[in-house]
Amino acid sequence: MRKLTLSLILILTSTSFTSAFAAPIYIFPVAGCEVNYARAHHDYAATDILAKAGCKFVSPINGVIDEVNRVDRWSGKSNLGIDRGGLYVSIIGDDGVRYYGSHLRSIHRSIEPGVVVAAGRLLGSIGATGSARGTAPHLHFGISWPTPADTWWVRRGEVLPWKYLDAWKIGRDLSPVKEVAARKLKVGEIPPVPK
Repeated sequence: MRKLTLSLILILTSTSFTSAFAAPIYIFPVAGCEVNYARAHHDYAATDILAKAGCKFVSPINGVIDEVNRVDRWSGKSNLGIDRGGLYVSIIGDDGVRYYGSHLRSIHRSIEPGVVVAAGRLLGSIGATGSARGTAPHLHFGISWPTPADTWWVRRGEVLPWKYLDAWKIGRDLSPVKEVAARKLKVGEIPPVPK
């Protein structure tokens, strides 16, 4: 009887451990295409993920759509910072972090502010809109904290994404929450507009 009880406990224990494993929280934001990206960005913390035009931009986490811009207003003559992203989507993840993808060729018709999305949900396709016109198609990917819509200099990126992208690409969860919180504490919720 004691042997049977011990066997039953072992079976129940191993079953509970097996079911305790959760799916990854984070997903690499480009699906089904080969990509290339660097560890640095030209003048602020972001990553340009090079991929073929039309490749899928997907939600890197479960969350809520924050901003959607379907009209490319960028002009090389004015080069306004708020317009540089061209077509873009930002998501507030369940982790409280904002994830931003821009220079999109198109945005899926179902994507609107307030829509709840799951990690891996199609948001749009990679292109070269905004200040990326005339360059190789790529997804500009930024990580920051939520701010009002006109605070473009935070939205575009405040922490370097490459180490998170490296982890997500191999299916490993790595959260930017602590780094984003530390950066926000250092520069303030709405830092000055860069010159």
